[in-house]
Amino acid sequence: MTVLVAAASKHGATQEIAEAIGRALTERGVATEVKRIDDVADLAPYEAVVLGSAVYTGQWLEPARWFVDEHHDELAARPTWLFTSGPIGDPPKPAEDEAVRIGPIVEATRAREHRLFAGKLDRSKLGFGERAMVRAFRAQEGDFRDWDEIAAWAAGIAQALQQG
Repeated sequence: MTVLVAAASKHGATQEIAEAIGRALTERGVATEVKRIDDVADLAPYEAVVLGSAVYTGQWLEPARWFVDEHHDELAARPTWLFTSGPIGDPPKPAEDEAVRIGPIVEATRAREHRLFAGKLDRSKLGFGERAMVRAFRAQEGDFRDWDEIAAWAAGIAQALQQG
């Protein structure tokens, strides 16, 4: 069995989460390929998928939404897990129930689970408009990702896959 871990990431932080998930799966004996979502053309080589995206203004990034639109039947036909990266600060903002509108994506893919992870904000990587928005919302700069939580979630995926 080979698992695809793919993510849409605007500034790289969500891709780093995908890579951490891939490492955790591999460490537990699950063959894994980690890719940028834009680099995935075909799901046929994969028996399971972990798909993620950064969230902006409550939505997955356009490449991730497009990917789900194009591949929803294939995703629904295999074990699929979803993750979103985005809330920042302590406590994380926006709150979990307001962070992402994910219901239609979960439904289209028949995902086994969706997990929301805290994100990272590095103002030096932002464009002018993004910096203005961050300033307007008084967003807290920093890396709020919980690597232990991410590894534990991936371990649960590995266990589910190994149990069949």
